[in-house]
Amino acid sequence: MLIHVVNRGETLWQIAQQYRVNLSQLIAINQLPDPNQLLIGQSILIPSFAIQHTVRSGEALWQIAQRYGVPIQSIIQANQISNPERIYPGMVIVIPPRIYTVQPGDQLWSIAQRFGITVDQIIQANNLQNPNLIYPGTNLVIPFPKQTIDVNAYTIHFGAAGGNEVREVGQFLTYVCPFGYSFKEDGTLGDLDDAATIQAAQAAQVIPMMCITNFTARDPGSKLAHTILSSTDLKNTLLTNIVNTMKRKGYRGLNIDFENVLPSDRELYNQFLQRARSRMDQEGYFLSTALAPKTSGEQKGLLYEAHDYPAHGRIADFVILMTYEWGYRLGPPQAISPLNQIKRVLDYAVTVIPRNKILMGFQLYARDWLLPHVQGREAETFDMQEAIRRANEHRATIQFDETSQTPFYRYVDSQGRTHEVWFEDARSAQAKFNLVKDYGLRGISYWVLGYPFPQNWQLLYDNFRIQKLR
Repeated sequence: MLIHVVNRGETLWQIAQQYRVNLSQLIAINQLPDPNQLLIGQSILIPSFAIQHTVRSGEALWQIAQRYGVPIQSIIQANQISNPERIYPGMVIVIPPRIYTVQPGDQLWSIAQRFGITVDQIIQANNLQNPNLIYPGTNLVIPFPKQTIDVNAYTIHFGAAGGNEVREVGQFLTYVCPFGYSFKEDGTLGDLDDAATIQAAQAAQVIPMMCITNFTARDPGSKLAHTILSSTDLKNTLLTNIVNTMKRKGYRGLNIDFENVLPSDRELYNQFLQRARSRMDQEGYFLSTALAPKTSGEQKGLLYEAHDYPAHGRIADFVILMTYEWGYRLGPPQAISPLNQIKRVLDYAVTVIPRNKILMGFQLYARDWLLPHVQGREAETFDMQEAIRRANEHRATIQFDETSQTPFYRYVDSQGRTHEVWFEDARSAQAKFNLVKDYGLRGISYWVLGYPFPQNWQLLYDNFRIQKLR
């Protein structure tokens, strides 16, 4: 998959001609709100077996060629590089697909094994009608290997709506996590209308994961957490109610999302996690936790201090880093999940939590702030498709912030007010997927389903094999 950034005056037809792809396929893969109206700076996904590589500091072209198993001359030709010695950090180069000429005695399984991919990948890439009939001299496109990852998505919609959301993207998920079960000071649980979500998950081979949380929109939950965590009886009662609910509804794992826990309750929270771990083990369930995005073990603040990264990494099967909400709805306009901030969190996290236990958070929504910003005034939250529709309506030019690796634009509404919109596109999604690969993480966790972002799911499938647990 390639990413094309629209230049002034370009049309979709011209882009299709440039890359020699079908126009209708280009429209479908990007689900463009208005195919006849492109914006300067808009990202367009191009279906291709080639991929793009961003040159890093100190990299040489021969190293890149070796990394991907592609002849250096093929890369030079694909990018029309006049001087192979002059590539620079940040330069985006196209890596053409690998081509293999079938030899006498070859079979698809042996070719797949040789290149570290699956037979199905070769069949799909070459549209083979009869995989048992391959002939010497045939040239086959060999897709690049994909890292296998876990993908979780939270959902906040219930009933039929929750089920529909899972059906739409279930092929891309390992887990789905309805958010969330609340509880009271006596350890009793509230209830959720999550039957349709669980049923849709099971049909799509997606693992339903129960989530419990201590906070609501009206209550930060600090006092409630303290009440439960400081009582052995209440902890046992809560865990028994959780297990009973999991059995009754068909959940197979638990996600604990306790936020705003008092710093003085840090060790009590760790003890609760250990107790939860023992109960889950007894019942054959897995345990995960959600963690605030810390950049050091000494980070201060109610969100951070009680979240003990080393303890969570030791106790839980995996953790979800909530690496989003820098662009908070009540704060000033900025990228919601900026790459530079995520890297700071990961740089700390991987020193105290095994990499194969870390899911990196990724938000699925955009925000629109009024300017000048007034502290406490709420930004409007919507999906990426609306971000493009709105930019089209106001003929905005999309800019790209290199530091956060995030697109944004400004426009003036009918009342003469200036707005600033930060969203995600193919470029920012690919940058986040590259982080997962570079850090060797377990996978990705999305917050939250219900915000359409077609380019994300196309790129996710192009970059990774999604773990499906039975």
